[in-house]
Amino acid sequence: MNGFWLYAIDWLIRLGLSARVIMRRRPVGVTLAWLVIVLAAPVVGALVYLLVGELRLGRDRAARARWIHEPYARWLRGLPDRYPLPIDPDRPEPALARLIQAGIDIPVLPGNELTLLSTTDAIFERLIADIDATTQTCHLAFYIWQPGGWGDRIADAVQRAAGRGVDCRVLLDAIGSAAFFKSTLVPRLRAAGVEVVAALPARPWRFLFERLDLRLHRKIAVFDNQVAYTGSMNLVDPRLFKQGAGVGHWIDAMARLRGPAVEALTVTFIEDWELETGSVCGTIDRKPNSAPQPLAGASFVQVVPSGPTSHPALMKAVLLQTIYEARQELILTTPYFVPDEALVTALASAALRGVAVHLVVPAKNDSKLVDLASRAFEGDLAEAGVKIHLFEGGLLHTKSITADGQMSLFGSLNLDPRSLALNFEITLAVYDPDFTARLCALQRSYIADSRDFDLTAWRTRPWGTRFAENTARLAGPLL
Repeated sequence: MNGFWLYAIDWLIRLGLSARVIMRRRPVGVTLAWLVIVLAAPVVGALVYLLVGELRLGRDRAARARWIHEPYARWLRGLPDRYPLPIDPDRPEPALARLIQAGIDIPVLPGNELTLLSTTDAIFERLIADIDATTQTCHLAFYIWQPGGWGDRIADAVQRAAGRGVDCRVLLDAIGSAAFFKSTLVPRLRAAGVEVVAALPARPWRFLFERLDLRLHRKIAVFDNQVAYTGSMNLVDPRLFKQGAGVGHWIDAMARLRGPAVEALTVTFIEDWELETGSVCGTIDRKPNSAPQPLAGASFVQVVPSGPTSHPALMKAVLLQTIYEARQELILTTPYFVPDEALVTALASAALRGVAVHLVVPAKNDSKLVDLASRAFEGDLAEAGVKIHLFEGGLLHTKSITADGQMSLFGSLNLDPRSLALNFEITLAVYDPDFTARLCALQRSYIADSRDFDLTAWRTRPWGTRFAENTARLAGPLL
């Protein structure tokens, strides 16, 4: 009798969770993947689903996110009055720009200067110089800050800034920067007056109420609301970071901004700060407290924050719109390529209609499961005419898309389900042929350091390899 009741309870749990999965109305592939896990794995499947099956910020955090957002949304909706676009009947507003503004209230902002930095030394030397030049505020939000090498030198610069009376705030992902929070750098910075906060702390006892793997993946630095950085690089020294993974140095790029787009990045940081801490940043008080930014260049830029508190389909729609609008060339670089069916279809159809589509990914990845899943998708795309390039100069970590040499997407977003739905990310949509040309040149330098995907070898790979790749592909929606 005891065995019967255990069996009955097990199936009640499985069927109950299956009904819950179905009623969530997520993409079919995601729903089917979770149904297989819940139904095929007694107890374990239910536990896995309860841990990571649903997008749960936690009731208190979700309520706070809704409550604090409206003042920032009003600030963002007022940016066109502070930075009106020049009237130019020959420059129609891109459909992508209208899509983004409808989704998150952030308009295209004119008059920006963007500097593309693509080597470790250039990025950190410029970053430290800007920290040393700050007079009012130094705001940093990163996924990983790793002690050692350049990481220590950044800490030294922030400590110097705090010593000059600069308000320094550091927001770091609690899991990504776990080593940093265990280091001596944190008490040293706090003793100097730097506010250091761990974002999204993982509390194992809260797994029924909040998802533990939602992460702050943004890379944002803003100084005096005048200069900002974003891109793919964490505050780590590539010579020291994950050297045991056997993938070489991590290869990144960052953009340095001056001009009105800096204000949108400032808004993003201070909303993240209030969401995490419950307090506003100094005297900013959720509204502009300074004169409009001076125009610094000719770039039109749209800042695109995304994550669990944003429109759930926004970034997927942005990617698809960019791909379907391309007419001549698309170049994409990403370390983690695990697309869904819609993204695969969009890339394949672009190649089939004559667009030169280039996808650049690492030849070796630090995630074996992602590597297997990626190869399955890459083979299908190569058969459709997409040119796949396997970068051999290290772990290519730059996340970028250029379209027709006219516009680009650049930031922290990977082409995988985690970045599109779970992580807090930041992306720049840049409507500027000059910046896009520089980014294209960087992308082509990656291609020059790559080997082409061997479609013939992929077609004749061993059965065991095909099975492993296809199995990993089934797990793609959950990666």
